[in-house]
Amino acid sequence: CSVDLFAGLRATLSLPPSTCTASIGMAADLKDLQVDENVGSGASLTYPLQCSALRKGGYVNIKGFPCKVVNMSTSKTGKHGHAKVHMVAIDIFNGKKYEEVCPSTHNMDVPNVKRTDYQLLDITDEGFTSLMTANGETKDDLRLPEGDLGETIQKGFDDGKELIVSVIAAMNEEAIIAVKDTK
Repeated sequence: CSVDLFAGLRATLSLPPSTCTASIGMAADLKDLQVDENVGSGASLTYPLQCSALRKGGYVNIKGFPCKVVNMSTSKTGKHGHAKVHMVAIDIFNGKKYEEVCPSTHNMDVPNVKRTDYQLLDITDEGFTSLMTANGETKDDLRLPEGDLGETIQKGFDDGKELIVSVIAAMNEEAIIAVKDTK
């Protein structure tokens, strides 16, 4: 047998080469694969949405950055063209303003944005927060935000208040965006 139908798959999966084997032999090779338990559910970072369906206050991906739409306007169609949507959006992580113009019938990527509340346990000398997740584990990889929000969190923590911080996550990035006192 001179054709190996599974060569590309074996190379991708880093499986040992074998002589011409049928799918039964391939299944035997696959059972030896190690599965990484830390991999997410496979959910996409973004999903497509028609430009005309976007709304003020919603999210959109502009130039690779997850943004919140703050203003939208639609122009009339030209003689042979499409209606255009002009949107102004602010990056949800750094506050930078972006503008985009696209035909209303075209699709744009919308980031999957998730907001989660955590109890603040500690703030390290390096500025990292220790947060308690809903299942009781700690999350220690988020920095205290800069500016007024970071100062408010630090002051509340120093005063011994029990604080809940809101974390927004999108496109493999996370940031603390709000704080509230539990009392």
